[in-house]
Amino acid sequence: MELKQELSKYRDLVDKELDQYLTKEECPEQILNEAMEYSLMAGGKRIRPVLMIKVYQIFKGEIEKVMPFACAIEMIHNFSLIHDDLPGIDNDDFRHGKLTNHKRYNEATAILAGDGLLNLAYETMTKELLNSNDIENQNNKIKAINEITTATQRMIAGEYVDTEYEGKAISSDYLEYMHKNKTGALFRASARVGAMLANAKEEDLEKITKFAETIGLTFQIKDDLLSAIGDEKVLGKPVGNDEEKGKSTYVTKYGLEKAQKMLEKLTKEAVEIAETYEEKGEFLKELAIYIKIRNK
Repeated sequence: MELKQELSKYRDLVDKELDQYLTKEECPEQILNEAMEYSLMAGGKRIRPVLMIKVYQIFKGEIEKVMPFACAIEMIHNFSLIHDDLPGIDNDDFRHGKLTNHKRYNEATAILAGDGLLNLAYETMTKELLNSNDIENQNNKIKAINEITTATQRMIAGEYVDTEYEGKAISSDYLEYMHKNKTGALFRASARVGAMLANAKEEDLEKITKFAETIGLTFQIKDDLLSAIGDEKVLGKPVGNDEEKGKSTYVTKYGLEKAQKMLEKLTKEAVEIAETYEEKGEFLKELAIYIKIRNK
């Protein structure tokens, strides 16, 4: 319950911050702006920005300096969801229990809404870099932007592998490669940017990186399990689509039982890393467990 309250608290904080970056006034592209807002504020869990914030807090107190980057990672995540749902990729009708962007508007608007969120993310980060008087941490911010840029490129690469191997046999190595990039890259960047902006030591950056890579995989395995046996009403989208479409997942590759064992093993590894930070790592520990037991 404490973790859910903490997640809710920081999710509300991120939502409030995100809202400030949205364009709401009347203009020729007003429908496009509404489409961007529709997906960005659709009720996501905000795990990636909250992860960035909470990692930052392990090493620093205030969170103002990390917020623009936390918002940017969520904008990029939502760009990927809009494009992932498109007819040319997954062709999904629902997300978070609502019509997907291309179903609510149209395909052209959805493509441009995703593009808009991606570019808004970089506008947000570069403005923070240009407007900041914090010369001491400018280099860390440049590193953070590079980290997020690289993660976005890896995410796109992972998505490509996913589409390329739909309906085809895939090796274990390629399956892990796909998900380390498609899902794991933004988790990794979120945690690393939080540590970078807090000027964490190299040994801590390595430890945080390992934690993030691990929960990135557990998040994907749990997603695959929920897509196979989850509650459609809770998920807000159809169950069983992955197998029907010939998608390469941990469940279609290994079966339910082995995928569940992999989830348990990786969660244990993530918890052990979080516990090295004692009380400061409590949120990370609970987050790793939450990812394993979540129902949506």
